[in-house]
Amino acid sequence: MSRVPRWRMAAAAVVLVALLAFTVMFAPIYFRNLELQNFVSEVAQRVENQTNSDDVLRTWVLDKAHELDLPVKEDNVQVIRSREGVRIEVRYFVRVTLPGYTVDLHFYPGAGSR
Repeated sequence: MSRVPRWRMAAAAVVLVALLAFTVMFAPIYFRNLELQNFVSEVAQRVENQTNSDDVLRTWVLDKAHELDLPVKEDNVQVIRSREGVRIEVRYFVRVTLPGYTVDLHFYPGAGSR
């Protein structure tokens, strides 16, 4: 029976701890983005919202984003109208600063009515 060297077990433990740390840091951001995506879809799909102004729809999305603590600004939200209905597109990024490394997570939630 072959024994696994201690350094390999230690290296595996370090990798698992790092994966857990990344999950703890990134998962909340992705879940909040998913919540914003669901909200945008709901707003775009509702028939009664087709007659609301672009500014009203944009304000609702901005309010929800700020409620979720997401860095969405007014110019990150576009309301596009066509014969098919209303499409709402949101483009923003979240900067995550790690020791020795900074990463920008880009998100593009959007939805349209049919």
